Amino acid sequence: MSRRPLILVGVLGWVLAVVRTAAGSLLPAVTTQEADQSHFLAARSVHLAYPAPEGLFFYNEVVVQQSVNGSYFMVCGWNTGYFGIQQLSGPEDKVVIFSVWDPTKGDDPHAVKKEDRVEVLYQGEGVRIKRFGGEGTGGQCLWKYNWHIGETNRLMVAANVESNKTAYSAWFLTKGAWKRLATFRTRTGGLPLSGYYSFIEDFRRDRQSVAEVRRAQFRNGWVKTTKGEWIPVSKARFTASNAEWESKNNIDAGAQDGAFFLATGGDTKMTRELSSTIALTVSLPGPPDSIDTNLLK
Repeated sequence: MSRRPLILVGVLGWVLAVVRTAAGSLLPAVTTQEADQSHFLAARSVHLAYPAPEGLFFYNEVVVQQSVNGSYFMVCGWNTGYFGIQQLSGPEDKVVIFSVWDPTKGDDPHAVKKEDRVEVLYQGEGVRIKRFGGEGTGGQCLWKYNWHIGETNRLMVAANVESNKTAYSAWFLTKGAWKRLATFRTRTGGLPLSGYYSFIEDFRRDRQSVAEVRRAQFRNGWVKTTKGEWIPVSKARFTASNAEWESKNNIDAGAQDGAFFLATGGDTKMTRELSSTIALTVSLPGPPDSIDTNLLK
């Protein structure tokens, strides 16, 4: 899917929007009406915002613990795009998806001038590339990959600043080797990666999906700064979208087994305040030795 997180205000304002709507407190107690979630269209989107310096590489891992059709586990998000895995219409219908936005406003991809559109610099084998619209516009790639519950998926975004533009490459570790899915270039003013985040989204939105649980761990995240230093992602702020048609209280986040976790939908119980900070208290293993940052550009 090409949906950008529901609380995004443009490309840069999503964290501030979440903080304003969350107000830093627990939601009210569940009422009798809220206990029946069927009047909502979807489970609430939940997010982790990672404080980290500007970088040229953002590496992160996800272990999906529970999934259903219409689920997006977004692993590597930044202020110009996002990268993750989805379950579409069935347990075997799954993809890796990578999206980068045009530097323009509007939702019609055909209305964007050619010179303002995301450029495609590389397309990996078996990867489908297309334009998207509806919630912003940009370039997107999809690669069919049957990821599994409980396995560790390793993703990384690499940024290469080129004058007033930045080229972003999506890398996915499969069968012990890094596969480059695509490289997109867009106008950024010559900025590197920043504004890191992850989320879980229910994009099925059929009133049934709100009663189903989606849960994942996000672990061992690292940012390689513009100074060449690898910095661990050891803190995250818990936020959530605020659409009226989403359920409200059946969300959660926290730290577990040295990783962050997010959960939404079904019988999920909220144990943490929105806008609270989650800190990992263990040393992270570090990015894989297989990363050669001279090649992954």
